[in-house]
Amino acid sequence: MRSLALRFVFITAALTLPASAQTVAPAPAPKLPPPSISTHPEWRAAKNPADVDTIEHLMASLYDVISGPAGQQRDWARFRSLFLPDGRMGVIRQDDAVLFTPDKYVERDDPYFKANGFFERAIANRIETFGNLTSVWSTYESRKTLSDKEPFARGINSLQIIHAQGRYWIASIMWDDERPGLTLPGKYLKP
Repeated sequence: MRSLALRFVFITAALTLPASAQTVAPAPAPKLPPPSISTHPEWRAAKNPADVDTIEHLMASLYDVISGPAGQQRDWARFRSLFLPDGRMGVIRQDDAVLFTPDKYVERDDPYFKANGFFERAIANRIETFGNLTSVWSTYESRKTLSDKEPFARGINSLQIIHAQGRYWIASIMWDDERPGLTLPGKYLKP
């Protein structure tokens, strides 16, 4: 009886060993080309083509779409359409940076705009272009109402913009505000 049980264990092991030895690793996933604007026609078109036909219009649209009185619903579809689908945003703090997507910006700031007025405008834009790559240093000031005599914040938005498929796209925006010990240099206050 004992030898029968041992033979059963031996035969079972012998039958399962070749099966596990012949297990084939899954085939690697096919390599897909990296995302590109030209291969993704489903990527959102500009809500308003006039928003993205020049760098100046793109900049004006960006400030316009986030500005408004408390409670005014911002046109978030228009806002999102200014960016590449993988666009990035970030606010720099004294010793930190907070990074997010345009969608996370909407999620983060929409409640604030529902309760507070916010008007931001460019004081000056320094635009440099090489080929289809543009870098903009946009000095801004922010007010809670249009009638505020003084802004509650000033700083610089640094944008990376690309030109592709007949329009301009924001690839990234990083910004930093003035604070004690950090004031805007005069060269960024003039157009």
